[in-house]
Amino acid sequence: MFEAASYTSYLVCAVLIGTGATAVMDIWAVVRKRLLGMTSLDYALVGRWFVYLTRGRFRHHPIAASPPVKGERLIGWVVHYLTGILFAAVLLAFWGLGWVCRPALGPALIVGVGSVVAPFFLIQPGMGAGIVASRTPRPGVARFHSLVTHGVFGLGLYVAGWVAKWLLIALQWRSFC
Repeated sequence: MFEAASYTSYLVCAVLIGTGATAVMDIWAVVRKRLLGMTSLDYALVGRWFVYLTRGRFRHHPIAASPPVKGERLIGWVVHYLTGILFAAVLLAFWGLGWVCRPALGPALIVGVGSVVAPFFLIQPGMGAGIVASRTPRPGVARFHSLVTHGVFGLGLYVAGWVAKWLLIALQWRSFC
């Protein structure tokens, strides 16, 4: 049975690792735009979709045609980072807090690449792009870039795991590791 300290450790690690991994993914988006000229997802549209979701509307044809909502850009970015934290929590739920003391690339990549399930089967269909980007102009290209981006998120989980480990050790937080 977990004690309150374990829940706190779990939450702190999930926030640190998820935030770090999501930031790595966002850095990748900037690099991808500069090197390849590819734009990334507009998180205002994610915010718009999320707000409409709370109002009972899941599907849009496409989301850009739905009327904007107040604060959608901020909401989209918050949802983006909370999703990263959620997937870090999944990593810790399956591999335990001990993973933070010995971050391993395999579990991070499994969760990172596995996280592509969310856009493929939830966000893309909801925003009008179809299941696994089937309604986009070039579905194969969209799928490939989603997989690469989520692979980068997995690498981010790994890197953020090491940063979290050393940060918590340096802060002598609860005799971590």
